[in-house]
Amino acid sequence: MRITKVYTKTGDNGSTSLSDGTRVKKNSPRIISIGSIDELNASLGMILSAQPVEIISKQLYKIQNDLFNLGGEISTKDKNIKLVLVKDIKLLENSIDDFNSSLPPLKEFIMPRGSEVVSRLHFSRTICRRAEVDLVNLSQIEKINNNHLRYLNRLSDYLFVSARYQNSFDENNEIFWDK
Repeated sequence: MRITKVYTKTGDNGSTSLSDGTRVKKNSPRIISIGSIDELNASLGMILSAQPVEIISKQLYKIQNDLFNLGGEISTKDKNIKLVLVKDIKLLENSIDDFNSSLPPLKEFIMPRGSEVVSRLHFSRTICRRAEVDLVNLSQIEKINNNHLRYLNRLSDYLFVSARYQNSFDENNEIFWDK
């Protein structure tokens, strides 16, 4: 897709187009879901600008592309164009397992803070959870690809574990919930 003009004025009435040209209101559950995924993707860019460890950076570049694919599929109503696949979910699961294998077992809730990178990872995790809820809301009224929900669910887990992993490099102690 080539974007030749940023503003079209076609959305001035509160509507926008899906990929097939169908006009929908900007507050439709589908557009809300796409917007949450876009916000999540931008938050990953903020993590990358803070320079996480190399393995997380490398994975976040791929995840950003996955999120563009996911948003693109959601904007394509009633079609499964298969851009987000089970193998993408498996990659997240493998990364979670790899990171977890080098971390101490979690026995308490940890506070979502630490270095700048760790804090941004936790913040992105919360955005991911909201994006997942927005997609669940859409799935209650329209058919969606179940891989999309699975991907976002796994991504929030990945962001949590990657924050712990990054924290081990930043030489910060995890801060546990003081119950």
